[in-house]
Amino acid sequence: MTRRIYLDHAATTPVIEPAVEAFARGLAGWANPNSPHAEGRAARALLEEARTSIGKTLGWRHDVIFTSGASESVEIAARCATPPRRIHGATEHAIVGYAMGADSVVLPVDADGLIDREALAGALKPGPALVAIQQVNNETGVIQPMEAIAAMVREAGSLLLADCAQGASKLPLPEADFIAICAHKLGGPPGVGALLVRDLATLRACGGGQEKGYRRGTQDVPGALSFAAALAARPYDMTRMATLRDRLERGVEAAGGTIIAKEAPRVPSIGALALPGSTSAAMMVQLDLAGIAVSAGSACSSGKAKPSHVLQAMVLPDEMVAGYLRTSFGPDTSEAEVDAFVEAFAAIAERARTSKAA
Repeated sequence: MTRRIYLDHAATTPVIEPAVEAFARGLAGWANPNSPHAEGRAARALLEEARTSIGKTLGWRHDVIFTSGASESVEIAARCATPPRRIHGATEHAIVGYAMGADSVVLPVDADGLIDREALAGALKPGPALVAIQQVNNETGVIQPMEAIAAMVREAGSLLLADCAQGASKLPLPEADFIAICAHKLGGPPGVGALLVRDLATLRACGGGQEKGYRRGTQDVPGALSFAAALAARPYDMTRMATLRDRLERGVEAAGGTIIAKEAPRVPSIGALALPGSTSAAMMVQLDLAGIAVSAGSACSSGKAKPSHVLQAMVLPDEMVAGYLRTSFGPDTSEAEVDAFVEAFAAIAERARTSKAA
């Protein structure tokens, strides 16, 4: 294949055409949406159009607060939610542990990356808390049993914050009190996201004159419109993606690789694999030279020479943690691209075996 192959859509996916068109429309309404004059009111109308569209597309009948992305959405909820205590899963995105604070109770997971519900029940006993759980893990694609978790949290009188950055537009939203989403994972532009809030009474105003007192700075009207358009387009064919991932994973296993969390419920758009005896860095370099883009975990942590905290929390063998890769698909990923990855991966595996034998 002559063009590069991009299999890192879980980090950021290309902006789709409806989102580009909506962004241009927002640029035409260039005024500050907080200004009282006619131009400002016109921009405000566009912002509210985007807000309404996002709620309608997602089936969310409550408040939508625009942010700069899922990380800021998580930070707002973690900082401002009314419960006095904090609880989060061991495999959450790195922003969660930081935002929830050093006193947050960390819930262990099993070997498939699923939350230990007995530990959750114990952590909920001392009193109301904000519980942060990812709907879909960004490194493994593992889907948490959000319905059961939400029921436990609700029964305990606590509140649930769901990071749905990888699940929005692909899976139904969970029954959470706060939901963090972003545009650049689903065909919209980077730099815009939203915090969905079920009841504003559970979220203290915590600084800022915009977005009902939860944010500072002028809202991004073009980004909001583009975000809404990307969501409305719903470009993901999950059945096709499941076929692609199965094809890729069969090839990986045939070449001597291992599929991480193979038996767990996983979103079809993300696949995590390992090649024991190799390293993530070495494989990524070889694949990049072959014209294939993949990652070894969250893009937010890609510059750090540290093992994945997600895989460590799953207590996987060190050689799997060291030789881990994430592949993730977009709406236009093809079988030919998957086959090219498998061919390149098989060559890497063969070189690793030869080197070990020598």
